[in-house]
Amino acid sequence: MSTSGSVELGIAIGILQRAVELDKNNRFTESLVCYEQGLRVLLEVIKNTTDGAKKTQLRLKVEEYMTRAESIKKLIADKKARGEYREQVVIEADSTGHSYESVFGRFLDAEVTDISVEDPYIRNFHQCQNFLKFCELAVMNCSNLKTISLVTNIGHSQQEAQDTNSWLNSLKNSLQPRNVTLSVEIRPTLHDRTIRLSNGWIIKIGRGLDYFKSPENKMALGVFNMDLRKCHETTVDIFHKGANNTTNSIHWI
Repeated sequence: MSTSGSVELGIAIGILQRAVELDKNNRFTESLVCYEQGLRVLLEVIKNTTDGAKKTQLRLKVEEYMTRAESIKKLIADKKARGEYREQVVIEADSTGHSYESVFGRFLDAEVTDISVEDPYIRNFHQCQNFLKFCELAVMNCSNLKTISLVTNIGHSQQEAQDTNSWLNSLKNSLQPRNVTLSVEIRPTLHDRTIRLSNGWIIKIGRGLDYFKSPENKMALGVFNMDLRKCHETTVDIFHKGANNTTNSIHWI
């Protein structure tokens, strides 16, 4: 096997080991993503391997991991249909690797046409920027996205309210060329933090979208790549509402 082939094999092994670890911890949707990524790399390794014995050995590993991936797909589908799927991600204080893409990007797909975000703390500039980052991810991942509904609260002063309104209006205008409509509802009594997707997935983040710590300075790692940004401690609960309760669109409050 060539040097590049050995490197690719090492990458595949690393991804698949992560898949097995997530699998053991019942984090099945994350595990499935890793199995699929690892298998793609492993199949490329096989295609470029000339050693017959090595190729046979790798094919057996592919069959093993592919069988487990298919089992996970069925398990997720069955639990989703019964409304029993639950998954929890614990984000520890000062840990990294928890961008929106990493934590729940896998649930934002072409089936999502409508998104509802309830978060009382989309008011300060950095919080509005967090919401912008979420909208960017949604636009990139959800090719059929039509509407994003935000329910939030406003600042205590008139100036804070005006600033928040201005920032969100700018975002609304930016989404329009993408044929995505942003609606904003102000609800002073709002406390819960929930993201609802029209494909049935519901994401509850203890701290809402604002779980990132400020970067050390404007030239520090993590300013733009949120996987490199340190986080506050929080818990993310993910579940599916089940086929019996699924509708074609979300009922907006």
